[in-house]
Amino acid sequence: MRVLLGTLWLALACGSVHATLSKSDAKKAASKTLLEKTQFSGKPVHERGLVVTDLRAEDVVLEHRSYCSAKAHKRHFAGDILGYVTPWNRHGYDVAKIFGGKFTHIAPVWLQLKRHGREMFEVTGLDDVDQGWMRAVRKQAKGLRVVPRLRFEDWTYEDFQNVLDSEDEIEELSRTVVQVAKSQHFDGLVVEVWNQLLIQKHAGLIHLLTHMAEALHQARLLAFLVIPPAVAPGTNKLGMFTHKELEQLAPVLDGFSLMTYDYSTAQQAGPSAPLSWVRACVQVLDPKSKWRSKILLGLNFYGMDYSVSKDTREPVIGARPAAGPEPPPQLQKLLLLQHPRPTPGAPAHTTGPAGAAPTAQGPRSTCTQCRQLGVRQ
Repeated sequence: MRVLLGTLWLALACGSVHATLSKSDAKKAASKTLLEKTQFSGKPVHERGLVVTDLRAEDVVLEHRSYCSAKAHKRHFAGDILGYVTPWNRHGYDVAKIFGGKFTHIAPVWLQLKRHGREMFEVTGLDDVDQGWMRAVRKQAKGLRVVPRLRFEDWTYEDFQNVLDSEDEIEELSRTVVQVAKSQHFDGLVVEVWNQLLIQKHAGLIHLLTHMAEALHQARLLAFLVIPPAVAPGTNKLGMFTHKELEQLAPVLDGFSLMTYDYSTAQQAGPSAPLSWVRACVQVLDPKSKWRSKILLGLNFYGMDYSVSKDTREPVIGARPAAGPEPPPQLQKLLLLQHPRPTPGAPAHTTGPAGAAPTAQGPRSTCTQCRQLGVRQ
């Protein structure tokens, strides 16, 4: 499950979006005039009646800060779970520490790989690396692997062409990446590059990724790859990464972070990850179930607001810009966006004419589907 820790908006058994609670929060919660609970709960969400298909937006506002501390580290899925800490909501760092036991891998979105000339590569973003946070997360969750995302950034077509046609360039690139990962005490890397290259160069990119993965493995580091959905959203057409590429790369990579979200568009509003499309993406990518244990199924924890204009959309998250008794503005907006009941056929989301957002039923439905498909999360 590719969990976006920085964009959680709903209190779930596996997460919370707001800062560590203080003693004063418990006193505030005693007041019936408040619209939000700001204390720990003695029960997980499914025991509080929140894992339902007809969840009210008012209940989201009331419960979104409250989580069951006794279950904070208990896992409900036997497979690997990769969580991303995203830059647009730094509270993901706290979420990773509080709920680290629920994850096997955490991927902070820190790093960029840049090319400055022939055999000249630089990994930027190292100023964002927080060694203290890494130690704290590993202390809270024994065995948790920190595998930052590494994105190829500012690469031109000529950059790709020069690198993919040169074994010396590939060797130097791999050496640079491994050196940084080892010096920063990472457990591996999640590489994001596939969407940035024209399809005719994919054969060369497979060779590059194979060489990079082998170099990382020689250093006892993990190598994951972010891949686009196998079925293009809104169509029956194959995506940019298909069964053919999976067969070539699966033997050398540790896993694939499958981007099964952002299905709907501003022009055609709807859920971000309809289950039928998610299922099709896995089945098309690996029809014989040969490599499904290496597929990490993407799961969004954010909604989409389509009311801004006909050509744009904005994420609906639980970010709170300032402390106070009022619900976060984004959650107030959710009250306006939500229909009383979800759209038929999409039980994991609440949808309306102007927006859509996942409910607590979403992760449960996706986990069930992961078990049925034999994939990871």
